[in-house]
Amino acid sequence: MKTQSSSSTQKRKTKSSQLDAQLSLGEVAYRAIQKHSKKSTKYQDGVLADRDPENLHQMRVGMRRLRTALEVFGPAIDLPEAAQSSQVTKIAKQLGKVRDLDVLQLWFQHFLSISSTSAEEAQEIKRVLGRLNKRRQKKFAQLPKLFRSKLYRQFVVAYQDWLEKPQYQAIAMMPVLDVVPDLLLPLLSQLFLHPGWLVATEPLEGRIYPTVGMSMEALDQVLAQEGPDLHDLRKQMKRVRYQTEFFIPFFGKTYQTQTRGFRDLQELLGLFQDEAVLNEFLVKELGASWPDQLPSLAKLLQEERFRNWKKWQAQQLKYLDPKFRRTLSRRVMSPSLETLTT
Repeated sequence: MKTQSSSSTQKRKTKSSQLDAQLSLGEVAYRAIQKHSKKSTKYQDGVLADRDPENLHQMRVGMRRLRTALEVFGPAIDLPEAAQSSQVTKIAKQLGKVRDLDVLQLWFQHFLSISSTSAEEAQEIKRVLGRLNKRRQKKFAQLPKLFRSKLYRQFVVAYQDWLEKPQYQAIAMMPVLDVVPDLLLPLLSQLFLHPGWLVATEPLEGRIYPTVGMSMEALDQVLAQEGPDLHDLRKQMKRVRYQTEFFIPFFGKTYQTQTRGFRDLQELLGLFQDEAVLNEFLVKELGASWPDQLPSLAKLLQEERFRNWKKWQAQQLKYLDPKFRRTLSRRVMSPSLETLTT
């Protein structure tokens, strides 16, 4: 069953300063898709101007959040083919190729600004930066073609049309407060059961605890073998963060604090992935022995890796605690009208 909402009614609802107690799942879906589809395209001119890498970053974030909104609200909405998640992924993937190179550039530039390296090492990094810039220019040259492509133009028009005349599935009529727990609890279950939490752990008296006292060398070996599990956990954490953020207005301050906790943990895990990407790039550019050519950089990365691991283990211990897990699950089962504001 599909239902349709008029544009005038929908626009009036999105301008409301106070959320209605009878707000439906479809109305919440509309607001999320409206917000993130617009963010997915509003930075296009800034991206093409190529004066500030933040424009590309924000456009990519908009695409990610839009894709997450489609995952969350998929059972409630009916979208045309050009607006489907698979189309969003194709566009975001091309943006991501340039953004990943931007991140590497910014990282090397930052390292040169804060580190007292030898003249020889600094010169080597500048040479690497030069090759990186050429690679980035080649990838960036594809973006104007992307924005002129049929794929992108149909994507933009599809969302404009849907926002003007949104199409819903029958479940969209249900009050959002009735279905929020059903949307969020499966996400938490997938997060809690992720194997990434068990990286470098050991059983003790019927519980699982992080392994303590590892040397830098032991940590390097763990990350080499099990880093992919942590990377995948980061992606799962990002999905949970984005999806829980859609429903912040329906919960109290404790829930909002928890969503910030998801964000912080995602960013912490991202530091390990950023380093893995950096290492992979340097291996391609300079060979597996690049630490011998860039000893100051290698030492800095190892020290930061060790510090970040200590922070990760504190979070790992918390998320392995069954009491914390039960508390978090109960929290998402209790949405409230008390703080409903846009």
